[in-house]
Amino acid sequence: MSQLVRVQNFMVSIDGFGAGEGQSLEAPFGHAEPRGGRVADLPADLASWAFATASWPNRTQPGGTRGLDDYFVRDFAHNIGAEIMGRNKFGPQRGPWENLDWTGWWGDTPPFHTPVFVLTHHHRPSFTLADTTFHFLEATPAEALQQAKVAANGRDVRIGGGVATVRQYLEADLIDTIHVAVAPIEIGRGERLWTSHKDLLDRYHHESVPSPSGITHLIFWRR
Repeated sequence: MSQLVRVQNFMVSIDGFGAGEGQSLEAPFGHAEPRGGRVADLPADLASWAFATASWPNRTQPGGTRGLDDYFVRDFAHNIGAEIMGRNKFGPQRGPWENLDWTGWWGDTPPFHTPVFVLTHHHRPSFTLADTTFHFLEATPAEALQQAKVAANGRDVRIGGGVATVRQYLEADLIDTIHVAVAPIEIGRGERLWTSHKDLLDRYHHESVPSPSGITHLIFWRR
């Protein structure tokens, strides 16, 4: 089986934004941050479809939806051996690492369960939380991918985001398969993945699958 480079469960608005403007420690998604069950200034949010599923890993109550959305939540970790993410996904700090106490948004047990390679221009030592080790690299997309493939030990590598990192890997033509969940909201400003998903159709086959939740799942694979 070939080793794939995948984007999985990446969430964008109908106008192509994966995060809003003004991201911070208090609002990781900027003005599109969920607050009290709603998104500030918006009628819904990017991730509520996933939170509602039976397989959402942070679910504390029984129940949850089954079906298409639940399938994609369950598939998130399937055959993943390593993840690459940008510094913007790892945390809100910019510039030199002044606070090494910050170990990510995910607490003592991150959801990755694999090596994670964080792209950064500033040195930081690796560290391990539970079964996830974070490595910090100043590297090109191809160089980081080479290291991640070795660490993945034959399994797939997930390009986890944020938007700028996914765009870098698309521009370098290094992604094999893509799953994007499109929420029926407009964010209007912030970090934009694309103007139209049709921009990818010169390189990828494409299927669009609507879900009863209102999410549209876009699936791409190489031509």
